[in-house]
Amino acid sequence: MSTSPEHIVRHFRQILLWPLQLTPLAADEGGPHWQLLEQGRGDPAWYRVQDEFTADAREFQERHYKEFVAFLPYVQRFIYGESRAMAGQRPEDTPGDSALKVFRRHDVAAVRLTLHQGAAPLVLSVAHVDLCFFDDIDVALLDVEVYADDLPLSKVRDLMYRFGRAYPTGWDEAGQGVHNAYRTEWLAADGTVLAVSDSGNRAKFLSFACQHRAPCIASHWAFLLRPLALDPSEEEGALRYRQIEYHRMPLMAYLALDDPRSLPREEWLRLGLIANLHPEEALPARDPEVTEFEPRSCYDRYWTDTDAGPNTRFLCTGRALLVVGDAGDGYFRNGERGILSQFRHQYALLFLIAHFHRAALLVFSDRLVDAVHDLDIHRPESVHRFRRRVHESFEAFLRFTHRYWFHEVSERVHIQALYRLLAGRLGTRMLYDEVKEELRDMSQYMDSDAQRRQSTTVVRLTVVTTFSLVGTVATGFLGMNIIAEADAPMATRWGYFFVVLLATTALTVFTVVKSKELSELMDTLSDERLTLGQRFAALGRAWRSKETGL
Repeated sequence: MSTSPEHIVRHFRQILLWPLQLTPLAADEGGPHWQLLEQGRGDPAWYRVQDEFTADAREFQERHYKEFVAFLPYVQRFIYGESRAMAGQRPEDTPGDSALKVFRRHDVAAVRLTLHQGAAPLVLSVAHVDLCFFDDIDVALLDVEVYADDLPLSKVRDLMYRFGRAYPTGWDEAGQGVHNAYRTEWLAADGTVLAVSDSGNRAKFLSFACQHRAPCIASHWAFLLRPLALDPSEEEGALRYRQIEYHRMPLMAYLALDDPRSLPREEWLRLGLIANLHPEEALPARDPEVTEFEPRSCYDRYWTDTDAGPNTRFLCTGRALLVVGDAGDGYFRNGERGILSQFRHQYALLFLIAHFHRAALLVFSDRLVDAVHDLDIHRPESVHRFRRRVHESFEAFLRFTHRYWFHEVSERVHIQALYRLLAGRLGTRMLYDEVKEELRDMSQYMDSDAQRRQSTTVVRLTVVTTFSLVGTVATGFLGMNIIAEADAPMATRWGYFFVVLLATTALTVFTVVKSKELSELMDTLSDERLTLGQRFAALGRAWRSKETGL
């Protein structure tokens, strides 16, 4: 489809959010993952970002306040930490810090993208490169925001489709990666090239996948994540990560157009389906994503399609959330109080929360699958390790449920509606129920296994008690002493004591070892359906088995 020249994006912003699974730290490292980064271990380009709640109230801006009050109290505690109220605060109940820990790179200032071989490169400014960690959850999110002005809409679509792919999915006849940008370069403030993509290095990606059975991350994305190292690789680093889902990073985009009302439906469809539909691919006319696009993917509360406006449209397919509006609308372009400010703060946090939920649930599911895969019921140490891993997963899931999982995030209608749309398209509710059911099944298995082992122990103790009862009654009847050695020398009495002790111990151990066979024998002797002869025959068989080393 060709886009008419008048469709110019006056201001464009794109936020990429890449969920990653963090591997557990070594026992000697200790502490959460983010503390290693805070201690300066690894790349010194990262620094800890403190929240907006500074000691000086004059530095607390209105956009910070609007972002804060947009969310319900329990979401505020998750993102910003607990209240610092002094009155009524118990000494042992100190205010908790934010569960969200953010680190930012200070060296990346721009990105230069060459979308196709021979095409003129595009230079976009980098607003920030953040790495977000969460307490008690081994998930990190790479958050990259870029922006530019006055770009043709066709180029913006191509840019959104190609920028944000962790590795190429294939190569063309010329050996260049398909679907991704031809060349990506991270630039410092002085224009120095910090890292360059290597999607054309076909041998590297094929060799890595063959050797490690995992895809290799492109060099420019691996650079941004350092000191985090890809777990299957030989790269050194205490902080290691794995890919969670598809290589295409979830994206948000803000597009300010001169006249968004003039966009045809096909253009809206291509924008909404940008995460999955190639810009040059024909629209799948019978696909439900196309036929039911408006009710499934559009939020039009602020789309009036009139000259008076407002004309702001939200497109949401889960993996992509786009905000498209009129560049001539001052409120839409306002970076402090308008839609642009909300896009960078409230909507960005909505997107982060929804994808964090999905990433955390997928990590839980992955660990449960790995625990079952490693289970060998014939090896006691494997069973004990399985029980420990399931208990740890259950405790972590319990903390996730009570600290991070919620269905409502805001009392504002449009924010809550967007959150429901995001969560619905991502399927987080269904995924949560699946993980919860998996944990319940494993918990029931462990409970039944514990009851089985407990029943076996009771049976063994019952057998030992029954056979011990015969000797106890026989020797203790009327206080009878078979060997009257009460007045014998001490050495003789100690000798008898140890002889009897050893004999009793041997008999008890033998009874425990043979408790299963003895229990079956007792069941046979007590079976009233058998005749007396059949019972004695069973006793004879048991005796012969004992003589042959049962």
